[in-house]
Amino acid sequence: MRGELTTYTSKRRFDETTEPDGEKGPHTPGQPLRYLVQRHAATRLHYDFRIESDGVLKSWAVTKAPSRDPAVKRLAVEVEDHPVDYGTFEGTIPKGSYGAGTVQLWDTGTWTPQHPETLEADFARGSVKMTLDGERLKGGWALVRLKSDRGKPSKRNNWLLIKEKDDHAVPGEGDALAEIDASIATGRSMAEITAKCPPNAPSKPSTKKSTPRTRPNTTSKDRAASPPAFLPIQLCKVVDHPPGASGWVHEIKFDGYRIQVGIGGGRATLRTRKGLDWSERFPELAAEAATWPDAVIDGELCALDDDHMPDFSALQAAISDGKTSGLIYFAFDMLFEGGEDLRALPLSHRKARLQAWVDKVGKAGGRLRFVEHFGTTGQAVLESACRMDLEGVISKKLDAPYHAGRSSSWVKSKCRGRDEVVIGGWSSEGGTRFRSLLVGIRNPDGKANGLRYLGRVGTGYGEAVTRALLPALKAAASDASPFSVPGAPRPGKDVHWLEPVLVAEVEHGGYTESGSLRQAAFKGLREDKPAAEVTEVPQPPAKPSPERMGTTTVRTASRPGKVMVAGVTISSPGKVLWPALGDRPAITKADLARFYEAAAERILPHVADRPTSIIRAPDGISGETFFQRHAMAGSNPRLKLIEIQARTPYVAAVDVGGLVAIGQSGGLELHPWGCAPGLPEVPDQITFDLDPDEGLDFNDVIAAAKVMKASLETLGLTPFVKTTGGKGLHVVVPIKADARSNIGWDQNKAFAKAVSEAVRADAPDRFTTTLAKKARGGKIFLDYLRNGRMATAVAPWSPRARPGAGIALPLSWAQVKTGLDPSAFSLWTYPALLKKPDPWADFRSSAVSVKPALKTMGL
Repeated sequence: MRGELTTYTSKRRFDETTEPDGEKGPHTPGQPLRYLVQRHAATRLHYDFRIESDGVLKSWAVTKAPSRDPAVKRLAVEVEDHPVDYGTFEGTIPKGSYGAGTVQLWDTGTWTPQHPETLEADFARGSVKMTLDGERLKGGWALVRLKSDRGKPSKRNNWLLIKEKDDHAVPGEGDALAEIDASIATGRSMAEITAKCPPNAPSKPSTKKSTPRTRPNTTSKDRAASPPAFLPIQLCKVVDHPPGASGWVHEIKFDGYRIQVGIGGGRATLRTRKGLDWSERFPELAAEAATWPDAVIDGELCALDDDHMPDFSALQAAISDGKTSGLIYFAFDMLFEGGEDLRALPLSHRKARLQAWVDKVGKAGGRLRFVEHFGTTGQAVLESACRMDLEGVISKKLDAPYHAGRSSSWVKSKCRGRDEVVIGGWSSEGGTRFRSLLVGIRNPDGKANGLRYLGRVGTGYGEAVTRALLPALKAAASDASPFSVPGAPRPGKDVHWLEPVLVAEVEHGGYTESGSLRQAAFKGLREDKPAAEVTEVPQPPAKPSPERMGTTTVRTASRPGKVMVAGVTISSPGKVLWPALGDRPAITKADLARFYEAAAERILPHVADRPTSIIRAPDGISGETFFQRHAMAGSNPRLKLIEIQARTPYVAAVDVGGLVAIGQSGGLELHPWGCAPGLPEVPDQITFDLDPDEGLDFNDVIAAAKVMKASLETLGLTPFVKTTGGKGLHVVVPIKADARSNIGWDQNKAFAKAVSEAVRADAPDRFTTTLAKKARGGKIFLDYLRNGRMATAVAPWSPRARPGAGIALPLSWAQVKTGLDPSAFSLWTYPALLKKPDPWADFRSSAVSVKPALKTMGL
């Protein structure tokens, strides 16, 4: 490995080239060893990888840009040693000279051998491991010499350059670094170096029309006196799936506020997507950005959760509480650098300039991050984003300029539907207690009362969220409905209209057949977007790419054997949970997850934000089953933890992802408390379980349900009925839980017992209220015990962990007649069941105060 420069000198005419004719020199002890990469447009574009050793730069010509993806191996052809002085060379080697073409200093830094004591032997053996500390390449890397070339002795020393797996690796990056065309030393592109432009100067004007390259709204005299004015931003079009063509790169979509940072004159201004000055809202970022070099940066301001993932709810909480010091700014585009307008340049150039800028700034700043982009297939990036519960992917054309407004050169694919809607009203219980938002979009014609109704947003409200939301709703109160088309709720004491000025961000799963948002969950208010601009219909989640259409699952690129449902990765998707039955196939974990996704709109109104006990059977109904009430170590982050008077929090689902996460853990049954959402100590329903003794016909249960229905209606209550997924029926009464009407758990249970005892007393030969099996004697047990604190009942639409894969199906009273067969309602038949109207659609709106009935029963 002894370095020598004879070959280097013999190949060059130094009276023609500006390359250095440096000499070999000893390395200064204690000084780090140099490392660099030069982008070299010779006969073919390649990258010269060089490391300092023995007084020279050991050199390899790498066929493509180094990749930080450990799965990518780059061919690196060993070439002659170069002088250490070559490490600063950038320019053009004249035509006719050896290596003629443009050389750009693409990366520079230092390197350290991982095994310095055996370095010489490692070179001889052909396996050198090193740690790079460059501007663009960092961490562990390896050079491995190939022993032969296609089975024959190699004419040249061919090596492979490989990134090791560590914190600096970027799996899936592929060829993305090849798009960076900017000198690490001067910021110049290859074309600018060829044109001999001075460092950081603009290239020759394009013949195409473009925005003049000057600082926005300033003159040369005051260009650095103050932050630049707001520049209109580029927006995305929504597509079903990421583009698969070449020439695109893909970025993770961050869940935060779009913020344009303008820096100048030692100050920084933070502006929203509409140009509102929000610098005072984020004083820590504004103060830090004031120390950055003059520029206009486009990015997203986010709060990170405990797993370092963007969390929009956490961002809103930070703003509300004034605790914004921990927010992170993710920069994804550069519009101006100093006084130079970059918007007419292709994205590849802008991002290269941005990365070089961030690399220099980021060493001193703690709130700034560069948004990496990936050159691999967009579908693979989308799947990775969905596995991490992120919002989706932004795909951008590399050769496109920055174009203000919505453009097809930026497109958005989403894991879950995530959009803005206008709040037109809200519903309550008892006139005051919050239930759901009534939302829509503005009609493009701009009529005052022109909201198109898109349904209710009924989940996503914890106690803290509701407490913060209600003042904004009451401040926008109106006497008139803002909805202009059929389908909106009718006026009533529990419907409250609003002026259409508030914008909410919601997550959803597409649309129902009636045109309402499916499984809509509230994520937060969007103060950065005016309601007048919310005119686009929310888009459903991204679909599989065309080549994947026709399959029922989307498989992940890096985790074979797993599928993704509602943004949740399902491990062992083929594991059988219910065995085949007759000609019906076995039901797998993936089948269960898809059921929870499909039925979420029917399930969530009855389980969301309520403590839920789960019957789990990770190995299926033939294996071990257990009852989980409390949160366990490693609980899925999609589940909410609810604090009650217990040593460990209970778990609850709040959205479709939470339901699917339960399925991923082998959760076969859902048993929620009969409480109001978010209020564990306040019951909002009463359940009567009609459990027949062995040998009784199901028609006897039907007759018993009708008796119970008549008794409850006599008390002024509205009963509903559902199968249990087994041999019985549940008669369930919704009751009001507002401050004026609510009762405690003891009263709830006492009322259920009193009603059951009254029914038993009228027909003691048919009914019993004694739990013991031996006391039943051919009777139907009226189980009222499901109405106390911590008691549960199986949820509507919950599967049952029993042979037959039954479902606890809500019924209309017209269905409760002779011949009803509950075994017909199962995980094999649910698609047809979901197509029918929901017989419990009016369950909550039918609630009345139970206090008059309590008095009637003498309680």
